[in-house]
Amino acid sequence: MSKPLLIFDMDGVLVDVTESYRETIAQTVKHFTGVDLTREQIQDYKNQGGWNDDWKLTHHLITAAGQEIPFETARDYFQSIFLGNGEGGLILREEWVARPGVLEELNRQFRFAVFTGRPKVEAELTLHRFAGGVVFHPVIGMYDVENRKPHPEGLLRILEANPGRKVYYVGDTVDDARCARAAGVAFIGIAAPSNPRYIDLVFLFQEEGAYAIIDDINVLPEVFAV
Repeated sequence: MSKPLLIFDMDGVLVDVTESYRETIAQTVKHFTGVDLTREQIQDYKNQGGWNDDWKLTHHLITAAGQEIPFETARDYFQSIFLGNGEGGLILREEWVARPGVLEELNRQFRFAVFTGRPKVEAELTLHRFAGGVVFHPVIGMYDVENRKPHPEGLLRILEANPGRKVYYVGDTVDDARCARAAGVAFIGIAAPSNPRYIDLVFLFQEEGAYAIIDDINVLPEVFAV
């Protein structure tokens, strides 16, 4: 019998992006508007759904503050902070969530894949940096699909390549949950106790029919313990 498949979202699931992507949103908004954005405000947008793309969210926040700039201007400044233009960008602040041995243990029971809203090249940079010995296949990023989350296109493509295999999607936003539900895939929600809107997120996952809701991926072996 073929191994079941665990598909991971990346940000907030495999890596803690509090000081990388979330901080980049705040710094970019501050640069163009002077507004000090709180982590709670960012999470409120994430909990609304429809804001999986951090570039679009950043541009929206700038516009909402009364500054009309092209989307590309906001995106390019965002990327200059995140990637660092050849120097140390905020991507280097990312922290790998899995404790040593956890993914290796799970990998004996499951195959792994990734469906993320970040560009594939950025996802692979982080995977190679932290988990070079673990195979994630396929890795589907934002430019690999025409329709982005919460649309299920990325998950459906993985399902088509894995007929008959039991599949779970592990994510940390309501868009991830809605994506999984639309694809008919069991959803495991990550609601970190440190999340500034933790209780709200738990309720949202429950409303979306989550298979399980856990603090982080280190708890996954317990979810599947016989």
